Amino acid sequence: MNTLFMHCRPGFEGEVCSEIAEHAARLDVSGYAKAKPASACVEFICHSPEGPQRLMRELRFAELIFPRQWARGRFVELPETDRISVLLATLADYPVFGSLWLEIVDTNDGKELSTFCRKFEVPLRKALIKAGRLLDDPALPRLLLTFKTGREVFVGVAEADNQAMWPMGIPRLKFPREAPSRSTLKLEEAWHHFIPREEWDARLHSDMTGVDLGAAPGGWTYQLVRRGMLVTAIDNGPMAESLMDTGLVKHLMTDGFTYKPKPTVDWMVCDIVEKPARNAALLETWLGEGLCREAVVNLKLPMKQRYAEVRRLLDRIAEGFKARGIKVAIGCKQLYHNREEVTCHLRRLDTKKP
Repeated sequence: MNTLFMHCRPGFEGEVCSEIAEHAARLDVSGYAKAKPASACVEFICHSPEGPQRLMRELRFAELIFPRQWARGRFVELPETDRISVLLATLADYPVFGSLWLEIVDTNDGKELSTFCRKFEVPLRKALIKAGRLLDDPALPRLLLTFKTGREVFVGVAEADNQAMWPMGIPRLKFPREAPSRSTLKLEEAWHHFIPREEWDARLHSDMTGVDLGAAPGGWTYQLVRRGMLVTAIDNGPMAESLMDTGLVKHLMTDGFTYKPKPTVDWMVCDIVEKPARNAALLETWLGEGLCREAVVNLKLPMKQRYAEVRRLLDRIAEGFKARGIKVAIGCKQLYHNREEVTCHLRRLDTKKP
């Protein structure tokens, strides 16, 4: 199993290649990344079979920026009939699994295989259980089968606590009909990714306050209000009347880059379309000056050298906090609901309320 297979957003294969190659070089794992444009997947081929396992042991998947999902393993050719027998023979070299996901790549060709996967999963699951290869134990590794076609599959494995939260890294979130825009799903997905579900009640509750910079018409404000927060919405454009009617939103028509709250707040969120360096500087100001405890901000990406630019901005933010002498946890991910952007989450780690 000398291959690390990764899913990504179509068109961002180069960013995944750059990111995983940088980590591999830092960890002294010899290999090379390869991908076809718009294929929604990347392979990192290691020169030793231990390479993929070492990468997955040394790296935390949640801290990677552009991959949506990963697994180590190898490609297997399947016959037109009796695919299960071939898979069972292949899995003789794999560990016993605690769960099973059948995945496809996020392309039009990949989506055509979704019906096949749904039909194939039931008999495959029964066969794996009968053969003793699949147990009902969430602590065991997960078997990830990514079908490129009905006859070519990547047979992969990932640890239960070090992989994507959803198959292919695509969340199953339902758009709330009362939300004023679909951008609301960006912030909901960010919370799922960056905040453990068991901490939501402690970190997202009705005694908190928040600021939404560039709020109109209120997609992100909706998520804050949904948690019962008092929200100051900053935007020259109009807010949805449904949000204003809640009594939880104060709308200020002012510049989001100059506004500072008094008193300080628990949350700042921002989806302003602006140069990424300017939004990154905004993050450093709000966390560095103690204007908020936590923040979620989108960084729009340039056309070229996107991974390099994100890495440069994250390093600059971290250096700024170090110079200020404060501790801040920094996370960054290209979420499923992102397009030409990444989402950053920052949290001050000092114990005092800002």
